[in-house]
Amino acid sequence: MPSESPAPSVANPQTRLVSLDAMRGTIMLFMASAGFGIPQVAKHFPDSGVWSFLSYHTSHATWVGGGAWDIIQPAFMFMVGVAMPWSYARRISAGHSLARNVGHALWRSFILVALAVFLASNSTKTTNFIFTNVLGQIGLGYTSLFLLHGRGWKVQLGAMAAIAVGIWTLFAMHPVPLPDFDFAKVGVKADELKDAVLPGFFAHWTKNTNTAAAFDQWFLNLFPRDEKFVFNAGGYQTLNFVPSLITMILGLLTGEMLRRNGTDRQRVTWMFAVGAACLTLGLVAGWTVCPIIKRIWTPSWALFSGGIVLWLLAVYYWLVEMCGCKRAVFPLAIVGMNSIAIYLMDQLLPGWITGTLKTHLGQHVFDGTYGIVWQRCSVLAVLWLVCWWMHRRKIFLRI
Repeated sequence: MPSESPAPSVANPQTRLVSLDAMRGTIMLFMASAGFGIPQVAKHFPDSGVWSFLSYHTSHATWVGGGAWDIIQPAFMFMVGVAMPWSYARRISAGHSLARNVGHALWRSFILVALAVFLASNSTKTTNFIFTNVLGQIGLGYTSLFLLHGRGWKVQLGAMAAIAVGIWTLFAMHPVPLPDFDFAKVGVKADELKDAVLPGFFAHWTKNTNTAAAFDQWFLNLFPRDEKFVFNAGGYQTLNFVPSLITMILGLLTGEMLRRNGTDRQRVTWMFAVGAACLTLGLVAGWTVCPIIKRIWTPSWALFSGGIVLWLLAVYYWLVEMCGCKRAVFPLAIVGMNSIAIYLMDQLLPGWITGTLKTHLGQHVFDGTYGIVWQRCSVLAVLWLVCWWMHRRKIFLRI
């Protein structure tokens, strides 16, 4: 079980890690931008290498690989791990017992999963029991992450290795599709066949014919549904929460490192070095034992993306904690301090905001080739203003 005693701290447990708030704010604003409408504009310029590049990094990869847009969820999950030592240090300093903290972790897991189901059901007539939403994935793994809090880096690294080997084995043992298999029956479109149907040994990680897809075909049909669940159109699976724990544990390791005695230079060096190791291991694994796929969170993806987000935090830590640029990142930090609020607003309000802006600015205000860009930027500005207003009035939505 997690230790009652927090790790040696470099600061009062009530002190916020502003660099983490700034990084979280950056990720949340990028997510709420909906890609700034760039993929839609890029369709008007099919022969442009620049627009093709921008589109790739503001939309999800078809299957293998991933650009900047695919880093949003790993960053979100990594930051949950980083924040955990700080969060529970505050709770312990406030006198909360181990039993109370366990209860809090369980309750938070439940609320996150419930929110995920609520958001998935927002446009359906009945409850849509789907758990691939990032909140659901965090909720399913959060209590397990909590149980590793304070256990030391050897146990945490061991858990990461066990998860990676275990999930790889499950996929590798699952039978691959036969040569005459009709992939259209599991939602693989004709234009996806080249990317989503993998050759040779990597066929074990083909879209919607892998072990995680088979699990969902059983598990999700245990819940009441209007129609039988057959496949997820994007290839996302409930069991992704298991390998995504690798990402969250990496964040936990980082958060506990940041709370130990040492210099800022040592911390930044640690983050860059460990990030490089993760990135290297992820690339090597992606070339040899399993492909780098975000949509099913392969171990190679967990390491590859984990290295990138670790480097990202290192840059923010250097900029904010070492160089003292707290004022410069204030517009980002206020969003990061209300990440759940902006996430929910982004899921529920963009249509209403767009409609309201059209009512007052004109129904054709977002017409034209670049209209979608101005529309996305306008919605993002409104969401930021709400976060600023909440910060001014010290309103913080937490679970």
